[in-house]
Amino acid sequence: MREPDTILPSAKLQARDEGRLRVFWRRYRRNRAAVLGLVLLGVIILMALTAGLIEPDDPLRRAGEPLTWPFQDWSVPLGTDQLGRDILAGIFHGARISLLIGVVATLIAIGIGIVVGSIAGYFGGWVDDVLMRVTEAVQTVPNFVLLLALVAILGPSIDNIILAVGIVSWTAPARLVRAEFMSLRSREFVEAVRNLGLGDTAIIFKEILPNALPPVIVFASIVMAVSILLESALAFLGLGDPNYASWGNMIGQGRNVLRTAWYCAAIPGIAILLTVLSFSLLGEGLNEALNPRQKKG
Repeated sequence: MREPDTILPSAKLQARDEGRLRVFWRRYRRNRAAVLGLVLLGVIILMALTAGLIEPDDPLRRAGEPLTWPFQDWSVPLGTDQLGRDILAGIFHGARISLLIGVVATLIAIGIGIVVGSIAGYFGGWVDDVLMRVTEAVQTVPNFVLLLALVAILGPSIDNIILAVGIVSWTAPARLVRAEFMSLRSREFVEAVRNLGLGDTAIIFKEILPNALPPVIVFASIVMAVSILLESALAFLGLGDPNYASWGNMIGQGRNVLRTAWYCAAIPGIAILLTVLSFSLLGEGLNEALNPRQKKG
């Protein structure tokens, strides 16, 4: 007969979580630009998921006559490049590469940033000094220059590019996490669990980190956008992985025929622009939803 008593708390927790989600969505949808960003991102994700339907074999294979302009041959609606490859197939498959790089590189950057920032912000003192000096040393080198060096050393494979982008992007998240930890480490709830004998690791990852995550989640959208731009810049310089169809590779190859077939570079450029814009608008919406008291100036 005690079963209802055990079910009730979990039901209350579920109802509370659902209520929070409804409040979050209500705040988010107030920003129409943020909703537009979510829609754009949804379209890009849908493109990545359906890329195999557009070109099930190889998006780098020849699909028609070279430099066929858009809307001239409906078998290749967006035309072909100088090698006769289908630009539409490249756009759809490039969405997979861009999202893969954006998500995985961001996870690497945020992961390193959380570890470094949380340790520095929680312990302070000489630990903070050492970690922040290392962070500053990395920041003295421009991100793209460091990225070029890492790719030159590791090689231009897609795995190495993702790893390199993540490595050069962790410093800003680390500083953000450090600032959040420094503001939270002396709060009453932290002192309470410390007095109960909870260890430092548990306090960092179970008590402080969940409260420090909202601004980190918002910042992650910026890191994703920057990661996509960094990979595109590498590919534009010929340092991308030639075994994959990426938007950066398409722009880099399209610049050779920019005067006669500008669409080869313009179409993937628009795809990159819309993807970066979607992440930017998404981050703005997340910021307003997670920080409702923050007002625009």
